[in-house]
Amino acid sequence: MLLHIQNILTAEQVAHCRGKLDAAGWADGRLTAGYQSAKAKNNLQLPDDHPVARELGAIVLEGLQRNAMFMAGALPRRIFPPLFNCYREGQSFGYHVDNAVRYPRTGDDRSPVRTDLSATLFLSNPDEYDGGELTIEDTFGTHAVKLPAGDLILYPASSLHRVEPIARGARVASFFWIQSLVRDDGERRLLFDLDVSIQSLNQAAADHPALVQLVGVYHNLLRRWTET
Repeated sequence: MLLHIQNILTAEQVAHCRGKLDAAGWADGRLTAGYQSAKAKNNLQLPDDHPVARELGAIVLEGLQRNAMFMAGALPRRIFPPLFNCYREGQSFGYHVDNAVRYPRTGDDRSPVRTDLSATLFLSNPDEYDGGELTIEDTFGTHAVKLPAGDLILYPASSLHRVEPIARGARVASFFWIQSLVRDDGERRLLFDLDVSIQSLNQAAADHPALVQLVGVYHNLLRRWTET
């Protein structure tokens, strides 16, 4: 499931993040890549232990937690501390699959995170750069993603994906991974679709007797599939 989630951050929060990132200084992104990914990766990244990364990561996490669509689509158990990167003219990241397990180097909980979902939160608007699309391959084809600043794309971490070369400007983003309460992408999709349908019915006919039954079905499926 590819899910476009709007307004994780407000315009003011995006401007604050960009100001902090522009002043923080970038490092070679290959320093944090695995052996295979490092051969395809050519970008800049803020070190994960940088004070600005930790400050802005907290802002991103707060935005995620208050976004109902993200919570419904991801069903997060753990979220890897958000990282920040920048692609400038000529830079790209070739096709790769994200590591199945990530080990946080910051925060109180350093235990491994299983990467069920990948997320990219765009901090540059599409008119600020040419190229730079996040290209994702799944069973339904190839998808080129380029979202407004403050919006996020959520997709299975098992997907083959790349960042297209930048032809003009700079593409700034936050990226991270989620360990979901529900490991299987198909099961998460069914729960998300059911949740959305329940919310729509609740708005159209809040007293409909089927609502109680549907909510019960949702929670019984969640109980069946949840890993805690």
